[in-house]
Formats: sequence, C-alpha cells, structure tokens
Amino acid sequence: MATIITMPRLSDTMTEGVVATWLKKVGDTIKTGEILAEIETDKATMEFESFYDGVLLHIGIQEGESAPIDSLLAIVGKQGEDISGLLNGNATANIVEEVKSEASIATPTKSELPAGVKVVTMPRLSDTMTTGTVATWLKKVGDTIKEGDILAEIETDKATMEFESFNSGTLLYIGVEEGGTAPVDTILAILGPAGTDVTGIVANYSVGATVATQKEEVVKQDSNPTPNTQHVTPNSNDRIFASPLAKKIASDKGLNLSQVKGSGENGRITKSDVENFTPSAASTSIQAVADANNAVSAVKPFVPAGEMFQEEIKNSQMRKTIARRLSESKFTAPHYYLTIELDMDNAIASRNMINSLPETKVSFNDMVIKASAMALKKHPQVNSQWREDAMVINHHVNIGVAVAVEDGLMVPVLKFTDQMSLTQIGVTVKDLAGKAKSKKIQPAEMEGSTFTISNLGMFGIQSFTSIINQPNSAILSVGAIIEKPVVKNGQIVVGNTMTVTLACDHRTVDGATGAKFLQTFKAFMENPVTMLA
Repeated sequence: MATIITMPRLSDTMTEGVVATWLKKVGDTIKTGEILAEIETDKATMEFESFYDGVLLHIGIQEGESAPIDSLLAIVGKQGEDISGLLNGNATANIVEEVKSEASIATPTKSELPAGVKVVTMPRLSDTMTTGTVATWLKKVGDTIKEGDILAEIETDKATMEFESFNSGTLLYIGVEEGGTAPVDTILAILGPAGTDVTGIVANYSVGATVATQKEEVVKQDSNPTPNTQHVTPNSNDRIFASPLAKKIASDKGLNLSQVKGSGENGRITKSDVENFTPSAASTSIQAVADANNAVSAVKPFVPAGEMFQEEIKNSQMRKTIARRLSESKFTAPHYYLTIELDMDNAIASRNMINSLPETKVSFNDMVIKASAMALKKHPQVNSQWREDAMVINHHVNIGVAVAVEDGLMVPVLKFTDQMSLTQIGVTVKDLAGKAKSKKIQPAEMEGSTFTISNLGMFGIQSFTSIINQPNSAILSVGAIIEKPVVKNGQIVVGNTMTVTLACDHRTVDGATGAKFLQTFKAFMENPVTMLA
C-alpha cells in the first residue's frame, strides 16, 4: 500500500519548509535510509531520509517551493500502484508524518494518560543516532520543571548535547539513569502534576503507541531539541541557561551567549538580555575552546608496584559508532594505498613569507587541505562515492579533517573547501577542531564530507595508512616534515620532505586515477604559489 510522506518538522520553531533539492525523481526505487531531498528549515538545510522501501510515485512539492509542515511531500509505494485516491484526499489513514530529526512521541491511550502528564522519549539528536546515553541528569524526580530548563546531557554518536524541556510540570519519573543507554523513542522521563501516579504508564508503555485523538497530550518535546553548543562563565557550571527564544535571537545575530549576562532567575538569559547586549572586543568563546584544548587529563589510579591491575572503561556511544563504521569500511571497501614523497622546501619558504604578514597564520595542514581541494576539482572521480546502482561523482568539495578527541575521532567538515582561501581554511579548522575537542560541535558540522584528511605529522609520524571514511572514496594520510639528505641537480644536499599516503576504494578509484591525483597534489604542494592563482 502506498504511503504518504508529509513535510517533516525538522526544528523546534519550524512551521514550513522549502525543498532545496530533490535527490530522487519519480520512478526511482527508494530504500530505507536513502536521502530523498534536502529541506531548508528556519535554521539550516538538512538531508531528509526515507524510512520506507518502494518506488517514488509522486512528488508534491517541487524544488524551491515552500509548504507548511504536514503538507504532502511525496508518495512511496509499489511500481504502477494507483494513487489517485491519495491525491484526492480519500486515504488519509495512510498518511505517515515523517519526522527524521525530531524525537518520537509515545503516549498511552487517553483513558490511561492522566490529565497534564507528558511522556518524554529518548530524542534523535543526529541523523545517524539509534541509541543515546544519559551523561548527566540536571534535574531529579520531584523537581519542578519549566519550559526551557535543561533536563539532561545526552551523549549521541557524534557529540554530547544539552536536552531542553519544552513543557512545564514536575519530574515524576526517570526512565534512563545516568550512564544508561537506551534506543531512540524509549521512555526517558515523565512530567506532570506533582503526586500523580505514573506506575501504570510505565508498566504499559510501548514505543510508538501514539493515538491520533490524543494530539492535545502530545509532548512538545517531539520537536528536534535545540542543543546548547556554547560555553558559559565558570560560575554557571559550564552551562548556559537561556530561554529558547534568547538562543534563537542570539543564533540569528551570531552572538556568543557565554558573553551575555543573564538577568533572569539564577542568571538565566532572557530575550531582553540578548537584544540589549553589545559584544566586547575579547572573545570568550576562543578562550573557552583554548581551555578545553589545554585541559589536564584525569588523574590515573594508583597501582602498587608488582601488582596486576586492570581498568574497565565503558565504551561511549562515539567509540561504538567509530568501531562499527571503521569495521564496515575496512571489510566492505577494497582498500589499496598509494604513497608519494614531497619536497617541502618551497612550501616552508612560502609559509614563512605568508606568516610574516600582520595577523596572518597559516599551517602546513592548511596548505595540504587547500592543495587537496584543488586537486579534487581536477580529478573528480577521487571525490566520489560508491552505491550499488551507481557511482556518485561530487562536483562540490567538502573536506573532512580528522580530529583526535578524548573519546576517539571526529571529522568536522569544511564545506566548499575549494572556494576558501588559506587563511579561511586555517580559521575554520581551528574553530571546528576546538568545538570537537570541547564536545560542542553541531552534527551538521560533521556531515557531507566528500574526501578526508588525517594528519599525524605533529606527532612525529613519518608515514601511515588510514581507513576510508565512508561514503568517501579516499582518505589522505599526512606524515611529518623530515629534514634529511636528498639529491637535487645531481648533488646530495639537505632537504625537507613529507610523505603522504592515499587510501583508495578500488570500486570507484582505479590505481591510475589515484596516482594522477597525487601528482597534481604534489605539484600544488611543491609550488604553493600556484594555489594562489
């Protein structure tokens, strides 16, 4: 039976959406998890994936058009199926409200749900999140909750995010204790009038038990919870307490909430605080990132000499996800490796000249990123991805930069890298790396890479190989710059060299294609002036 997919609510303030791009066309076969379209909300442009298998039979909103949430977006069903009834509005029972980024709601029937009680479920805080771990509860059972209060910090496969309440009431029940992990849509908490007995709700709760007639009881928490991704002053426990409206206004103005002094209860930042704030010259956010980067590691346990000692560290959601994805990549993509040595003398001289300019700072890593982006434009097949039915060539360049963090590895993405200057690359990488290390990076800032770079040169590693960051087709491993004897013009002289290794997916990148890419990359790196043309 054909299924109607409606315009989803992809943010807590979204009332309508614009279809930026359709990635499928009528007649295409759709599989669960495939991206149907890119939808522009009031906050960002997000990829919208299908949760159904079938054939795309109808598109209700064309590219560039806007429509309110719940409007007919598409119809998926069997090839040749008659959908005239659906188009005429005679089969509303088949309508499925697709909500990719919002947390699901599960409520008992109206007769079972006491008045004023709200069931809050484990939210989906990223497009790939299937389970979440409660890192910290900021409220306890019996506490009075106001709309906008932070309930808990939830660890996803990408970051740790603060989870706001969109409802008021008393916290009656906690379904996932600190450190506990639960699938998306399972019961996280229950809010309601003080003293309400919720044992029956907990006992009879089932995921997805929504009731159409119960819409007035649906938790407002279903909207994609707005993660608070900024630092605050030390006297606020390293968290920002601000109303959702204040956060929205600050985001629109590009303000750092950590610099705003709250006038509300317990220092809470209100709308008027943001509107009346004048930014100071000093950037508190930069200092906060620096503090995170320089944080002292945890104290190690004391182990008496001669005694055997083992420590068990629970795997974080990030570590589990890294393990799963790397295993999938290593055992599904046929890797092969190409290594080349670069003469870095000109690059060193060029960098010294660039950095002699006022307020300019460029690293060798920035030069590697820029050279890679320009080489990818000349060899787009390396900038591709494999699908069972086709090879996708990306003509835009989004480079992911691997960043080591406490729990593993994160890959922030520089969008349209080929259009960025060296200084823009440097500033952006520093900002994203700081956010990644302080666990304040947005999921959208780690999505959409077409190529990845991993640099261990700062650790003195001369050469290494990396596992491809799927769905990319290649990853570049960058080693340290080494001073050693080299032959130039028939003479042995002291030179500076750097070794890089390109790991390729043989399904999309043949050996000759990868080799030509490295030749172009080498030409840019050994003659940096060509990157400025």
